[in-house]
Amino acid sequence: MMDTVYISHGSPMMAIDESIPARKFLKTWQQIFKERPKAILIISGHWDTKEPTVNVVNRNETIYDFYGFPKSMYKLKYTPPGAPLLAKRVKELLMENGFKRVHEDKTRGVDHGAWVPLMLMYPEAEIPVCQLSVQTDRDGTYHYNLGKALAPLREEGILIMGSGATTHNLGTMQPSGSPVPSWALQFDTWLKNALLEGRYEDVNHYDSRAPYGKMAHPWPDHFYPLHVAMGAAGENAKAKLVHHSWDHGTLSYASYQFAAPK
Repeated sequence: MMDTVYISHGSPMMAIDESIPARKFLKTWQQIFKERPKAILIISGHWDTKEPTVNVVNRNETIYDFYGFPKSMYKLKYTPPGAPLLAKRVKELLMENGFKRVHEDKTRGVDHGAWVPLMLMYPEAEIPVCQLSVQTDRDGTYHYNLGKALAPLREEGILIMGSGATTHNLGTMQPSGSPVPSWALQFDTWLKNALLEGRYEDVNHYDSRAPYGKMAHPWPDHFYPLHVAMGAAGENAKAKLVHHSWDHGTLSYASYQFAAPK
């Protein structure tokens, strides 16, 4: 039975910037999480569609969905095998659980919300990877239920991984080393306490129940992957904070693991 995880992938620079603490954490991933998944289903905040969509490919190409970064960033390659059978299984589970329309994208590779953390976690790029999109015109409960529908995959050796950012207000970012402002700290602390106490319904309604919810996430694309990972683990799952650091003042790299009761 695989645990589910939510990774704050932060800046694309994590791929090359040795000074980012979360980079060091992800590079030790296989030492900490020793169970090797058969395949990875990743829900990235960088793929937003009207209805759930999976990528159905034999080989994932690297998508450079960022601008104005060092040239070396555009030379990085992460091309893990696709997971077409997993994609079909995801579609089947979602449709069985009330998601009436689930689409297949037969050309899309992996965006930087997927390949940047995966390049550090599984640099050999041998584990098949499938991506599932988010729907930002829906809410947290919708994505929690999306995760619940995918729960059987955990018994099939699949790592369900949300990739986003615990706080994601890019307009408020400061130079590296800047102090963390009160609003970011309050939201980050509220989320940690809610998750560790199992108050998942509060997290589903974070926009009305959390302090500075809208400030932390003016747009919810990077937060909904958390709801999917949370829902896939189940309402009785135990959350664990597996990494915590800050960068650029307001960017929290808090990452969580969800384990179902044994």
